[in-house]
Amino acid sequence: MSRYISRSQNTLRLLNTPRTRTLSFTLRATRLMSTTQYNYILTSRPEPSVVLITLNRPKALNALSSPLFQELNQALEEADKDDTVGAMVLTGSEKAFAAGADIKEMKDKQFADVYKNKFLEDWAKITQLRKPIIAAVSGYALGGGCELALMCDIILASPTAKFGQPEINLGVIPGGGGSQRLALTVGKSRAMEMVLTGRTVSAQEAEKWGMVSRVVGEGEGEVVREAVAVAKEIASKSQIAVQAGKEVVNAAYELTLAEGLRFERRIFHGLFATNDQKEGMAAFAEKRKANFTHS
Repeated sequence: MSRYISRSQNTLRLLNTPRTRTLSFTLRATRLMSTTQYNYILTSRPEPSVVLITLNRPKALNALSSPLFQELNQALEEADKDDTVGAMVLTGSEKAFAAGADIKEMKDKQFADVYKNKFLEDWAKITQLRKPIIAAVSGYALGGGCELALMCDIILASPTAKFGQPEINLGVIPGGGGSQRLALTVGKSRAMEMVLTGRTVSAQEAEKWGMVSRVVGEGEGEVVREAVAVAKEIASKSQIAVQAGKEVVNAAYELTLAEGLRFERRIFHGLFATNDQKEGMAAFAEKRKANFTHS
């Protein structure tokens, strides 16, 4: 693989077009993959403190099969445990972030099988990670793909992104958290419309609804570059403070306002026991850049 990437990079340097420059960025990042070999995803380090994971089932529009999710969970868990990593970016292709769960895998399953074996339950492992995950969405994010994006902490969308929960057209409903996370994110009426009609939502509409953080500029690979830049910015902060910030924001979905405010204050108070709090405030007072040690 490394020989192939090397030859591809030489070719791309000769063909210096916007499209090939985007591919060159991707291939350079791929050379920094972890030693683990995956079949359905690609992992890379576009920045020393940022891990980029790319769903890689192009012929199936990145349909989310069980083997793919096993690899994704493993790669994300490894990054979450790596002290040199501050944030992760998850993306697909220009055509599809992920066009849904793998219907061919599901179509013949029986109730006893999916119930006893907790089918799709391992998808929720992503939400238990401590470090932030940024979804860089281009093209279709439908069904399981939409649910996967909603499990991430920040969603950046390209102008081509389309979100939807079309499971109703298959005689089922969302099974990976779509109904619940959509209702919390966009409200009951909009969630009902998406779940009961299966209609897709454009990137611009998703931004208006608060479903995505923002829509980036046009251009192939632009959403990934923006997501990596955001991840790099997050990774420059104290990892303890970042993880605490993620924890308290997520708690807002589970707690009453009074409980959430109390929880936030306690976590805030607890950060005064860290070296990073001392360094951050000293650096501010001394008008210099903080040197966080994540301790």
